[in-house]
Amino acid sequence: MSQVNPIKVQKYLSGVDYPCDRDEIVQTARENGASEDVIDALEHMPDRTFNGPNAVSEAVS
Repeated sequence: MSQVNPIKVQKYLSGVDYPCDRDEIVQTARENGASEDVIDALEHMPDRTFNGPNAVSEAVS
């Protein structure tokens, strides 16, 4: 899996209501038209609750 730019990831997370879990984040990214590399990176994050965009950025970095 290649690294994706956290800024690129964040543009697909508009509408996420934090805190939320990984599945909600992946679903929102899909609904917002995220590319497969972004979806792949999000699916490989730990299965836990994320409290905000910074936590997501750290998990995909």
